[in-house]
Amino acid sequence: MAPTLDGRIFAPRARPDQGEVDASTRFRYREADGVVWADYAGGDILRGHLVGTRDGDTLDFRYVQLNRAGVTSAGHCVTRISELPDGRLLLDETWEWESRPGQGTSAVEELADGAPDPNGR
Repeated sequence: MAPTLDGRIFAPRARPDQGEVDASTRFRYREADGVVWADYAGGDILRGHLVGTRDGDTLDFRYVQLNRAGVTSAGHCVTRISELPDGRLLLDETWEWESRPGQGTSAVEELADGAPDPNGR
């Protein structure tokens, strides 16, 4: 099983089709006793939250977010955790909107220690 997500910061590798997060979005994960949650912001996202569970190297969570246009959206995501050669974590996500049409996949990778956060968080 991959190490805990608790306290780790992640950023998307790219903006997915039909998605709103991009490389400037930052996810701050927390984890305890099989429960995962994160706050995220940056790029087109003013504020986002996710909450769910972890079973081994698989996350299952719901997310809700507010974009800069003032629109709220919500969805569901199943994520597979793996470890990169340098020890950082990679999250391969399969997601779908529940509040509007659309679905996709994305990859979110852990930022290296000391990596700058363009959102000042």
